[in-house]
Amino acid sequence: MHNQPSVSELVQAVKNFVDHSAMPELEGRAAFHARVASNVLATILRDLDSREANDAAEYERLIALLPDSEGKSREALNEVLRDRIRAGELTIQSDALMDHLKKTAIAQLKVDQPKYSGLATALED
Repeated sequence: MHNQPSVSELVQAVKNFVDHSAMPELEGRAAFHARVASNVLATILRDLDSREANDAAEYERLIALLPDSEGKSREALNEVLRDRIRAGELTIQSDALMDHLKKTAIAQLKVDQPKYSGLATALED
């Protein structure tokens, strides 16, 4: 039985402290750095919540793009993809490649910059 707080719960506790206890007491440069720390913690929480699903979806798209490379890790598949793009074997003319790149970028933006205006536009397509 695992009854300890999860990593997400621990990060959320630190973020709550920064947001509700520390930041209201700070001014100037220290307040700015506390806001940056809070934003970093929010990014970590989003990553923790979505990393597994994002990595799995990316892996499935890579396998579809590179069927002869099945069995390799996601990292190795990305290296194969890079090499094939460099060699001109896969180009922007490939709908599957463009779909993969767009979905991968959107997944990363949802974690890194969820309020980015371009993300809302990309999600409409």
